[in-house]
Amino acid sequence: MKASKARERLRAGFASLPPYDERVDDAAVEDVLTEVADRLHDNYPYFHPLYAGQMLKPPHPVARLAYELALWINPNNHALDGGRASSAMEKEAVADLAHMIGWDTHLGHLCGGGTMANLEALWVAGQLNPGKTVLASTQAHYTHRRIAGVLGLPFDTVPCDRWGRMEVPALERRLAAGDVGTVVATLGTTATGAVDPLAPMLDLRERYDFRVHADAAYGGYFALVSDLAPETRAAFDRLRDVASIVIDPHKHGLQPYGCGCVIFRDPSVAGLYRHDSPYTYYTSSELHLGEISLECSRPGAAAVALWATQRLFPLVRDGAFAKRLTAGRAAAALLYDKIRGDRRFVTGTPPELDILVWAPRAARVTEASAQSRRIFDQTAQRGLHLAIASLPVHLIDVGDMQRDNDMIICLRSVLMKPEHREWADRIWAILDEATRAVLGNR
Repeated sequence: MKASKARERLRAGFASLPPYDERVDDAAVEDVLTEVADRLHDNYPYFHPLYAGQMLKPPHPVARLAYELALWINPNNHALDGGRASSAMEKEAVADLAHMIGWDTHLGHLCGGGTMANLEALWVAGQLNPGKTVLASTQAHYTHRRIAGVLGLPFDTVPCDRWGRMEVPALERRLAAGDVGTVVATLGTTATGAVDPLAPMLDLRERYDFRVHADAAYGGYFALVSDLAPETRAAFDRLRDVASIVIDPHKHGLQPYGCGCVIFRDPSVAGLYRHDSPYTYYTSSELHLGEISLECSRPGAAAVALWATQRLFPLVRDGAFAKRLTAGRAAAALLYDKIRGDRRFVTGTPPELDILVWAPRAARVTEASAQSRRIFDQTAQRGLHLAIASLPVHLIDVGDMQRDNDMIICLRSVLMKPEHREWADRIWAILDEATRAVLGNR
């Protein structure tokens, strides 16, 4: 069904209403939209496979069209009075995400993104373990420290191994010191895509009393992919045993910004949200999503878009949606092999998901960092847009480089579009040309 037919079908559902005159100055609107289109040219081409830098993935057409269709009504999913159909679609879409990680019972909702979702998860954790420390790895997202500060909870970090994963022995030593209420396991760090070893982290609960929250904002959908390294697959297989999880549909889930999701395994945490509103919850005795959310007004259109996308691409193991993730991961593996086989570069460990980091080989770490910036500029001039990342030296196999700095600036690529698999050779050719422009033909 074309979008125009869907809009007509939507209007037909309200045909009994008396007509009214919605005055729009078409010429003025066209002028403004033309100006908007011109202003939007001042962006990188995030939608194109030659954009391989940050975590920016275009929404699927069905998500864009469903979102636009919902905007004709503009529902608010805080209360059923503001978004009946879209609230039902949100509950169904979140239930599909919960089922993806192995939960038949759950409590969850959509929110503005991973930051707000993690805030809610750590707020619940803090209510259940008041005053106790939140732990995360040194490669966990920086917002966890900020969130803990907002919530008034102590925060501490645990070192990472050379893969960028939380060190389990270091975690156990910190747990033994006491006063830990929550441990954040990151499944897909934003710098390198590393996946914390969730299984041994969970096993530590047999000796220590703490709550495990999974920040899978980036990597959560890889639960659907079988073709992962064994230790990575083992981490996703234990997601069902965490207390809470965050997944961002606006990353790998093909959604427009902002669409994050927080889900709790135990539905009884709903009691922590309990509040009264004298004018929003009167229309139905059913659960209003605002009753289990720290946010109030939330776009029902985001729920409609996610529901439509999951209707088109069901969240089944190794299904059509998972194959899109597999294609991006294959692109990362292919590019990693080319980079690792080239003496001009040094690399990190093989990509666990679809992110890879590398740097030019140089006499000193600081020299390599400077050359990374120059290669970044040269690839951009040739239409290939990468990213740069400052990482601890131990995450990169720098070999006999003089370690004149503890941090190294690396080139970083996020190959999250399925089209990246077909464009990997083109990406490599541009990278090779840009590197020759900086390093010469050595």
